[in-house]
Amino acid sequence: MSLASGSSGNCYYLGQDDQGILIDAGIPIRSIAKALKAEGIPLDSTHIQGVIVTHEHADHVRTVGVLGGVYHIPIYATERVHHCIASSRFVSEDVGASRRIISAREAFSLAGFRIESFEVPHDSTENLGYHISSGDDFTFTLATDIGHVTPEIIDYASRARHLVVEANYDHEMLESGPYPPFLRERVASPLGHLCNSDTAELLCQAFHPEMRNIWLCHLSKDNNHPDLCWKTIEQRLFCEGIRVGKDVTLTALKRTSPSPMYLLEP
Repeated sequence: MSLASGSSGNCYYLGQDDQGILIDAGIPIRSIAKALKAEGIPLDSTHIQGVIVTHEHADHVRTVGVLGGVYHIPIYATERVHHCIASSRFVSEDVGASRRIISAREAFSLAGFRIESFEVPHDSTENLGYHISSGDDFTFTLATDIGHVTPEIIDYASRARHLVVEANYDHEMLESGPYPPFLRERVASPLGHLCNSDTAELLCQAFHPEMRNIWLCHLSKDNNHPDLCWKTIEQRLFCEGIRVGKDVTLTALKRTSPSPMYLLEP
């Protein structure tokens, strides 16, 4: 379930049975609690057994201090990212004893999942994607804030039956849009974000017959549109013989409101 996906804030829930995890927490605590409550999920450390953090930018960590320091939910991030969180003016509470240190490519277990992180290029101190599995058949990969596509990203994306991947901007909309030149350069740089056409190429390389769901995340409010993003990628996949709606489901996630709770079959 995506609670929100965009530059205003990012947060995702993944669970099984009576336990689960959050990936990032860049939206207000009330929004997190409300979205989970609507699905019958209490916001406490029994049901939410950890938050795994991609990177330290405010739209991904704004509420980790409250979740860690007040709700005592473990916060998993690299040592460098934890250091940035501790000094961030956007994080109001100290994570404290809920701090958990992880490293790229070192797997760990949480809430019944096996979680393995991998490096994603971005203009942050450190940015991780996550490959999450359970049993022999459930595989899920999330990669966001991608400056450029690497072989490692393609590898982890190609392992997933269920994939969340960034499609931040349309190149023409960015060039003709309201952003000043320095911000356009930042977004389009190799340490910025991924455009629709590059996401489409990534998916053409990563797709396999057992892939079931693709969610497009972190769409820009000013430089993208869900219909344009979806159509750009759908057409490119079709050129490779991959039929959206028959071979795979393709969904553009909403920026500021929750998605449905998807039931992901192995």
